[in-house]
Amino acid sequence: MTLQIGIIGTGWFGRMHAEKLAKLEGVNVAAFAATSQQKADEAAGKFHDAKGFAEVSDMLDARKLDAVYICVPPFAHGDIEQQLIERGIPFLVEKPIGVDEEVPGSILQGIKDKSLITSVGYHFRYMDGTARAKELLAERTIGMALGYWMGGMPGVYWWRSMEGSGGQFVEQTTHIVDLLRYTAGEVKEVYAAYGDRIVAGTEEGVTVPDVGTVTLKLASGAVATISNTCAIPAGGHNGLHLYTNTGVMEIGGNGFIDKVSGQVTEYQNRSNPYESENDAFLHAVRTGDTSRILSTYEDAWLTHRVTMAANRSARTGLPVVIE
Repeated sequence: MTLQIGIIGTGWFGRMHAEKLAKLEGVNVAAFAATSQQKADEAAGKFHDAKGFAEVSDMLDARKLDAVYICVPPFAHGDIEQQLIERGIPFLVEKPIGVDEEVPGSILQGIKDKSLITSVGYHFRYMDGTARAKELLAERTIGMALGYWMGGMPGVYWWRSMEGSGGQFVEQTTHIVDLLRYTAGEVKEVYAAYGDRIVAGTEEGVTVPDVGTVTLKLASGAVATISNTCAIPAGGHNGLHLYTNTGVMEIGGNGFIDKVSGQVTEYQNRSNPYESENDAFLHAVRTGDTSRILSTYEDAWLTHRVTMAANRSARTGLPVVIE
């Protein structure tokens, strides 16, 4: 059975997923939907038998698709997912799943009503280093965690607006929040402090804070701090450090470092997490077996709620309890 796949969005993520999917046996990239016919046609022209569409509904009417990848900016979620839910088409959606709680909450209800197969692009969960850290944590106790996402501000217009991206903690640092939940458990309370230190004074139209720190209380009793900045031109990095009863565990994009009693063991990522993510999702579409999907929409909703609570805390100056 050859799976017919549609791609919504022709930015970096849309192109990346399409290129990886096109290399797989039994998978055909059949259609692209974009904000203009020109963008859709340009993307489709790179893949045999693919067709471009300026409207998602036209794509769904014209092509019989087995699954769809949603790779759009945070503000654009809502109608796309609802159309797929109505037609019962499984989808993989890139994070974050929105800029508020109302739209993703409505989408989640529709997914539950249809028992629809979904996956969300929290690819850090699929890293080999993360898997090894999870194994070791089964016999360790986490006391606290420190996470970070440090870098510069992306140039796309929507990222610089709170209405467009939700801010850095929602659009980028959500990966670290999700990694914390995946390894250390659920978050029950957050307190956030954001600031406008550099970018707003040097560039026009920027409404996202460029520095921030969020303190999180976990259900286990552990505590965590996650900080981010989008104001530095060089030297950026991201990751999560877990402080346990045996030492320090450092999870980053390249793998995992375990520091125990003076010994340092490094685990390099050998497989591509995006490819592992695709394999899990496509296996579920073919077989109905969702056990390999590490982040469903329902699970991603819990991460999204933490980032929303952080934004709310930063606005009000008060801690936010997550029920």
